[in-house]
Amino acid sequence: MYKAPSRDVTDSWLDHGFFVLGGAASVWLAFLLVGESFHLGWGRLWFSFVFWAFLAYLLLPRLHRILTSIYVPGYFIGRARTSDGLLGDPVNVALLGTEPQIHTIMDSAGWTKADDVTLASSGRIVSSTILRRSYTEAPVSPLYLFDRQQDFAYQQEVNNTPGKRHHVRFWRCPDGWLLPGGHKVDWLAAGTYDRSVGLSLFTLQITHKIEQNTDVERDHIVRTVSQANPDVLVQVIEDFSTGYHSRNGGGDSISTDGDLPIIDARRVPVSTEHAPIATDSRDRRPAPTMMGAALVAGRAIAAFGLVMALLTGSDVTFDNLTDPGMTTAALAVVVAVVLLFGLGEVFLAWRVFLGSNGARVIAMTLSSASILLQAVDYSTGTTHISLEAGLAGLATDILVLLALSSQRARIFAKRQRVPAVPASVVSRRVAS
Repeated sequence: MYKAPSRDVTDSWLDHGFFVLGGAASVWLAFLLVGESFHLGWGRLWFSFVFWAFLAYLLLPRLHRILTSIYVPGYFIGRARTSDGLLGDPVNVALLGTEPQIHTIMDSAGWTKADDVTLASSGRIVSSTILRRSYTEAPVSPLYLFDRQQDFAYQQEVNNTPGKRHHVRFWRCPDGWLLPGGHKVDWLAAGTYDRSVGLSLFTLQITHKIEQNTDVERDHIVRTVSQANPDVLVQVIEDFSTGYHSRNGGGDSISTDGDLPIIDARRVPVSTEHAPIATDSRDRRPAPTMMGAALVAGRAIAAFGLVMALLTGSDVTFDNLTDPGMTTAALAVVVAVVLLFGLGEVFLAWRVFLGSNGARVIAMTLSSASILLQAVDYSTGTTHISLEAGLAGLATDILVLLALSSQRARIFAKRQRVPAVPASVVSRRVAS
């Protein structure tokens, strides 16, 4: 389970600095990539794909995140947010009840719990969409409420393809939190209908396009749950928010009348043997953390490769890093230093993967120092950065900084674990 960490002003300023530097460095990398494209020619399809991926999944999201931190309110306004900080889908359902009761009513209503977003599930949804194969547990992209992504999501596939589906995300409300107007609820949810797959208007990422009238999906969720569970009660807060027409984080038009139904599942019985232990989305290791750890490990592999090159007498390595007349003792010192650096990077990558905030900060500090040194050398003309010389290393440092300074990596690293609630305790709570 997750316990909110105490706020540390110094850590906050450090994170802001790393975050902004990552954005600036990504703009510089985009400039370098465009420059390289003129030398390669735009006919190189692979390079165009790499540039689009960098633009859509790294540069534009980081720029959006910097801007939205300035103009998007940080308090609850009835909208989820994307990981880039853009306003996402409307929050259109509230619920009362325990987590096991929520799972029970959704299962009985014919909804399927979505898989978490992993490399394997992401690859499967891409192949299933292209080949039009069924994937009833297809993952949904993360949206944020209360500064964290959904705790879980449910969906109903349409026409045996994940390209079209009903889906709804759920967030557990903080202890003691009340809706505007003073209503007490345990969960908030955002339900929309995916009608097709396309490109995001704001980031150019591949994403699902949703149906404009989100009230239809809201009413579908309430209807299926109510019909399948006679113990469920529903009340509606009319005009909870002003009816509006807007766009979600992918640029799709959305509209709603502003009503908010509250599904009361507190009377729903739950089989104790199937009662799950309460979970929290912040306890799951996010993709940016795994990516950052993998990139740091990649630097370690590069260091070990350099050691091998030094030991085998690679001409290229000696030309760049050593004096051809270097003594054996001096060469041994260079090898030892590089080897120790590689071993340190392995340990650092492992600690980053485990969620150590200190290791995350050290990794970002090393990458930031490397980026700034290369920027100074580049600006003074001391060095030239190209695909053949230096660009790969610079890109790795920038990617490490982007990944580990992201909101998801920061929240995971700063979480404080408390003992999980035993299943027997959960069962007693459900029964009561």
